[in-house]
Order: sequence, then structure tokens, then C-alpha cells
Amino acid sequence: MIGNDIVDLAKAKKESNWQRKGFLDKLFTEKEQELILTSDNPEQMVWHLWSRKEAAYKIYNRQTGERFFNPKCFVCEADEVVFGHYKYYTQTQITPDFIYTIAVTSRDKFESIQHLESRDAVQKKNGIPHWFDIVEGKLHPASITHHGRFARIAYLESTEKQFSVL
Repeated sequence: MIGNDIVDLAKAKKESNWQRKGFLDKLFTEKEQELILTSDNPEQMVWHLWSRKEAAYKIYNRQTGERFFNPKCFVCEADEVVFGHYKYYTQTQITPDFIYTIAVTSRDKFESIQHLESRDAVQKKNGIPHWFDIVEGKLHPASITHHGRFARIAYLESTEKQFSVL
């Protein structure tokens, strides 16, 4: 399974005051808050941790069908996000303009991540996005994220090998 999230840093700076009273307490554990407040770039750390939690939540929602808002329960540890007995692995790209995170259910799935340029071949199955590969004739789990000026569509490429008979 896959989840992704992107944060447009200019939009986040303009629309979200992460320094307001209670903001950090509502979203982050004490350990995460310490990471933020001791970081060389606290604002960037806020959105880095946030994007990891969001990407992991997308997988959790796909796995369970549960929808809720409790980001503090998704705990960032090293390159993992933990929620109860669920563990998700994350990779994050940080640029001056955006922060982009991909989460997967096992580290080996990072090798299978692909991106699409367009939503044209994306369809929803039970409300969850999938990419239809016309060559293979099957659906692949996909994750869509957009914020401000940026959007990404990621999917897991099939790891099954296709063999033909001569």
C-alpha cells in the first residue's frame, strides 16, 4: 500500500500559523515538538512531520476504511510513522518550495514507486484511487496529493514478472 502528501511551503506559510497557541500540542507528540523547537528550521520541521503523518494516514484509511482526525496518534520515529500496531515507512523530499512524502507498508515497496503526470488513468474503486494499467489490464493502488501549486500521483508498480510462452 502507498500514501503520499505534499505541502506547498509558501501556501502553508501564508495560511497556517504553526506558532499559534495550541497548534503544536494538537498535532504533535512531546518528542515531535522537541524536534520542531530545536530544529535549525522549525517551520520546515513542522511541515516535514505533518506530511509524514498525512501520508501514513492515507494508508491507514485504505487499510481500515476509518476516517478521523487525530494526527497526534500517528507518531514519527526516524523514517517510520507508527499508529498502534501499524507501522509505515516514509521517504521525504524537501525543497525550498515544497515538502513531499511517500509512505509504504514495507521498505521494499520503495523500489516499486512510480509517478503519473496526469489523473486521466486514475479511477476510484470503493472511493480509493487506483491507476489502471492498460498494458497489464489491472489496477494498481495509487495515492493523490495536492496543495497550492503542487500535486503528485504515486502508485506501486507491479512486482510480478510477466512471462510469455514462445
